[in-house]
Amino acid sequence: MSSLFRKLFLTAWLVAGAFATHHLQAQQITQTVKGTVIDKASEKPLAGVSVTVTGLSIGVTTDSTGSYKLVNVPVGRQRISFTSIGYKPVSIPEVLVTIGKQVILDVSLEESIHSLKEVSVTAPRARKGMALNEFAGSSARSFSMDEVTRYAGGRNDPARLASNFAGVSSTNDSRNDIVVRGNSPTAVLWRMEGIPIPNPNHFTTLGTTGGPVSALNTNALKNSDFYTGAFPAEYGNASGAVFDLSLRAGNKDKVEKTLQLNLFSGLEAMIEGPLSKKKNGSSFLIGYRYSFAQLAQGIGLKFGTEAVPKYQDLVFNLNFANSKLGKFGIFGMGGTSNIDFIGADLDSADLFANKDEDTYFKSRIGIVGIKHTIDVGRNTYIRSVVSYSYTSNKGDIYKYYDSLPGRQYITRQETENTGLRFSTYLNSKINTRFAIRGGFLAEQNGLDTYLETRESRPGWETIRDYNGSSWLLQPYVQGKYRFTEKLSLNAGVHGMYYNFNQKAAVEPRASISYAMDNTKTLTISYGLHSQLQPAPVYLYQQKLANGAYDQSNRDLGFTKAHHYILGYDWAFAKDWRLKAEAYYQYIFDAPVERTASGFSILNSGADYTFPEKAALVNKGTGTNTGFELTVEKFFSRGYYLLTTASLFDSKYKGSDGIERNSTFNNHSVLNVLAGKEWKLGSSGRNVFTVDVKMAYSGGRYYTPVDLRASEIAGSEKLDESRYNAEQFPSYFRLDTRFGFRLNGSRRRLSQTLYLDLQNVTNRDNVFVRRYNQVQKQVGTVYQIGFFPDIMYKIQW
Repeated sequence: MSSLFRKLFLTAWLVAGAFATHHLQAQQITQTVKGTVIDKASEKPLAGVSVTVTGLSIGVTTDSTGSYKLVNVPVGRQRISFTSIGYKPVSIPEVLVTIGKQVILDVSLEESIHSLKEVSVTAPRARKGMALNEFAGSSARSFSMDEVTRYAGGRNDPARLASNFAGVSSTNDSRNDIVVRGNSPTAVLWRMEGIPIPNPNHFTTLGTTGGPVSALNTNALKNSDFYTGAFPAEYGNASGAVFDLSLRAGNKDKVEKTLQLNLFSGLEAMIEGPLSKKKNGSSFLIGYRYSFAQLAQGIGLKFGTEAVPKYQDLVFNLNFANSKLGKFGIFGMGGTSNIDFIGADLDSADLFANKDEDTYFKSRIGIVGIKHTIDVGRNTYIRSVVSYSYTSNKGDIYKYYDSLPGRQYITRQETENTGLRFSTYLNSKINTRFAIRGGFLAEQNGLDTYLETRESRPGWETIRDYNGSSWLLQPYVQGKYRFTEKLSLNAGVHGMYYNFNQKAAVEPRASISYAMDNTKTLTISYGLHSQLQPAPVYLYQQKLANGAYDQSNRDLGFTKAHHYILGYDWAFAKDWRLKAEAYYQYIFDAPVERTASGFSILNSGADYTFPEKAALVNKGTGTNTGFELTVEKFFSRGYYLLTTASLFDSKYKGSDGIERNSTFNNHSVLNVLAGKEWKLGSSGRNVFTVDVKMAYSGGRYYTPVDLRASEIAGSEKLDESRYNAEQFPSYFRLDTRFGFRLNGSRRRLSQTLYLDLQNVTNRDNVFVRRYNQVQKQVGTVYQIGFFPDIMYKIQW
């Protein structure tokens, strides 16, 4: 680390220390907490709900629009409780209150089957992590943006937050791919505001779902749902997991501003507030971020490569007042990124490129949508979303040969992908027992892509060349029936039709939930899930001896999976929760080679490219079996604890019928996260925080390099007679974060500063073992070692 970088850290902490220890007036600093309470099934506002701050004499009731406003709430972490006649009480722990920004906390309550004549005396149950979707069953949880920024090692990235959850493994420091229960990252579906979106990361390539830097602005997101199996019938074209994101509305009453600096997410400015002076409920939110990587590179901070990643992104969300035509909203996000790898400037062990090559890459993403909700009855509404997306990426590779002068142009590729999507559904609460939702999603995908290469070949060979469009149609219907207060059933069916090759699927889903008492819940879930193949797999073409191309991959059907899940949730003590799940997933119709081999598409999707295999058929299978345990203590008495453990086995069979370990079969994953807060100053409004994360995972399996074949070809060739025959060493990382939260007394200004020390033990975790074309040998490339991350945020 350079002397300039050390001085930067020293200065930052001296300033923070001065802020924290400066003598301030011993007055209590407070803020407003507000939001809307709705019926969980009908999503209609609830009036007369009692809203209180636990342990304080602060409380109000919701008005006719379901709105409430708690004023003079002391800064710090508070627990907010909601009770109403005829509804199950709810308590929200760990609500972070700061001076610089009002807290907007929206809550849904579930109606009791038998109406109560008085408010229940049962203590409100803490509802942290429970899915927001009324129709969710097993393997579903919500997450908050406070969690994204609180936990050590998170890099301000929602995808990396998910790696802390049971069943999710992440052993790649350079990318945020989500590996769930042994499935490929390509099995993940990203949604925003109820509609599918392209890969929301910078530096993405066709068909992938992860990347090195997230394009999602966490300051613009609100609590969202994450599913790891047997998800409800409204979710389709995913066989492993669903990330269902929502953008938060801007403050409808006052203008608020945020400035933030983070080494990964960049320099950020955000503004939000009411759209109308009348304060009629309309609001806006706009945020912009610009890469800090260029500046970090200049002061000696490395990102695992000498190349400078450049990126920027924008997010906005406009919400308009309710009218006779319903409620409208306009949302969107966009980003650009580019990076150049110049071989002469690279280390021979660089994570992303080779020293004898020059690589140029750039990508673009843009999404805009209109959301509309209209009431069609007392307990019924119709919600529709139409969106347009655009993504592109372009890459060129030049190579240096000892036998040829200068550099040779060896690979060129360019892709433009457009998406027009329309989703609509009707949601109706028939009565206190029964709710139903049904609708459809139509996606029109336009794709113009080509990839040509002449590496190790005398002339250019076209790997893919396609310009056309296709439609994916997905109708669904689902319902929830509550037999008693304790026993309920979620059931539905989802359909898919893909006109590109006329493939169709019908998928039943069901989940039964039984509440043994107020603290214990048992769930049993099943789902059949189908998914398209990644576009590069469909479009890969192989040149035949007669000069024609084999394009038979275009006839591939869906990969399908049966999910079986048994879950148990137990709130065994105040502020404590235990959650356990056992699961079995049977995957079938996975693409494999026609001739006998150990290849399967189930092992791809964790990097920037896909295997170049033609003549694939849907005859491969796989199994994922495991047990997951989560033990969590919600924040109270100044600390929190989260422990998640997963034991699993992920296998697959290629066309040779031999069962092998899948690439993502880590066998075991363990995460332990803990944090402590200390109040500072006579008023206690400032806080010093320490957060720690320990992550352990078994190593991934991989196919070794065929050294002799690589030497002859002049490029890496794998030993395909030994698919996934070897395993990387176990992955281990320890992260520690120190931070301050400062709440000003005279100006309503809050500041957050943290130093996140990632991989503090400087462990050499293996990134990949690959053929080094310069040294003509197989070498080990290690992941990022010790790495400090900084975030500084101001809100007012």
